[in-house]
Amino acid sequence: MSGLSAAIYSGTAGILSIIDPFCGPAGIFRWFASGTLLACGDSGWGDEIAYGFLVTASLAIATLPLGLAIGFFIALAKQSSERSLRLSANIYTTIFRGLPELLTLFIVYYGLQILVQQFLATLGYEEPIEINAFVAGMIALGVVFSAYCSEVLLSAFKAIPQGQYEAGDALGFHRGKTMRLIILPQLIRIALPGLGNLWMALLKDTALVSVVGLPDILRQTGIAARMTKQAFQFFGVACVLFLVLAMISSVVFSALERSTKRAEMRR
Repeated sequence: MSGLSAAIYSGTAGILSIIDPFCGPAGIFRWFASGTLLACGDSGWGDEIAYGFLVTASLAIATLPLGLAIGFFIALAKQSSERSLRLSANIYTTIFRGLPELLTLFIVYYGLQILVQQFLATLGYEEPIEINAFVAGMIALGVVFSAYCSEVLLSAFKAIPQGQYEAGDALGFHRGKTMRLIILPQLIRIALPGLGNLWMALLKDTALVSVVGLPDILRQTGIAARMTKQAFQFFGVACVLFLVLAMISSVVFSALERSTKRAEMRR
């Protein structure tokens, strides 16, 4: 199994080294930053910053489906006829919209370690447990994202006429099929602009995870700045990289919005 894991790791590393836009064969740092502090290899910080970019993008992408899934069910709970579900959903969103994101991260990162450690201690396991910084960041940012996402989705649900649900009933669809075939396509189209704004906020919030040791863009450039005393240069690079992520995201969401509008016109 260890041999298989090593093979998978080396294969993945090989693929990433080829498609790496910074230090790959056609990488920006390799072609335009050779001989500078941004050079790839031992002579510069290009590899570290490229890895930080990958971690930041991976964290945001991993957090998105978690936040969307939780937010969707919270939005459904807020519309429930069951009073306890509505109350629980409102308490959830109030807490995670009210707490600072950094405090939520600390609670998840340190609090989960304590809870897991205490639980395992009751089972007789005394070894120290450390929560992975990536997982803690994904959970913390995911619950915060879901709290705001639920409000966006709730507004989108309210914008869909009740007649759409009745149309599903008239066609003999069960509730799940009505949701999948009739409601969800409209929900996505209506909620997409708001979700795009939340995604942009999520990209920026990933920088918070650097405080618990995750080697993201901000942490990697911060280490480079302290080691080289070139803070302006490296934090400037961090600014550019976050703006690149934002511009790519803007293009993607604009394309998605156009696609959903075309699909709506064809219906």
